[in-house]
Amino acid sequence: MIVAIDGPAGAGKSTVARALARSIGAAYLDTGAMYRALAWLALARGVDPDDAVPLTLLAEGNPVVLEPVPDGVRVHIAGEDVTDRIRGSEVTAAVSAVSAHRGVRAAMVAAQRVLMAEGDWVADGRDVGTVVAPTADIKVFLTAGLDERARRRARELAGGGRRVSVAAVRDEVARRDAFDSGRAESPLLVAEGATTLDTTDMDPDQVVAHLAGLVARARPRPGVVRAEGPNRP
Repeated sequence: MIVAIDGPAGAGKSTVARALARSIGAAYLDTGAMYRALAWLALARGVDPDDAVPLTLLAEGNPVVLEPVPDGVRVHIAGEDVTDRIRGSEVTAAVSAVSAHRGVRAAMVAAQRVLMAEGDWVADGRDVGTVVAPTADIKVFLTAGLDERARRRARELAGGGRRVSVAAVRDEVARRDAFDSGRAESPLLVAEGATTLDTTDMDPDQVVAHLAGLVARARPRPGVVRAEGPNRP
């Protein structure tokens, strides 16, 4: 089973996806972390986030390795554990530009599809249900009001030791919304057949419980064979 969770920055995708994966016994794929890892490497090597050719070569030559751990995944690229470093402000400012290039997305999508070819997965990002796994068993688009998403992101940054005003975070989130929705390659869209869930007034546990219910209804019960063909009820 594949559960695809898409949505804008600050909607709670990663928190919910990690918890849902644990809840249903699936592996977790943070596609955004893969693009962040490449953005970190580009900055570390002096590659312009707007320069498509060297970025594509960087992506093709430095596959991102995701190491499962009890509380999520560790992210590695070019022999470095960059799990914590990819959450910095410089990477956040660069990742939308890095991820907008066709060659970069082709390399990342190919890697993500290989990972999800076997087993059960919960994957979150901005194009999982539309591009990476359009035939996912469950597709969800998580969203929330801009102010609430900014508050969540500010709290997350504060938890990592960075004090940033909610107003500044709101501006950054709005900028990313506009960029991700308007880019030519794999823009942020609601996938066909996706369930849209506004989490503005929901806590993570409530969202996870709602999505776990979707999974339970989609999975066949033990001993029950689903009918196929034109006579399926």
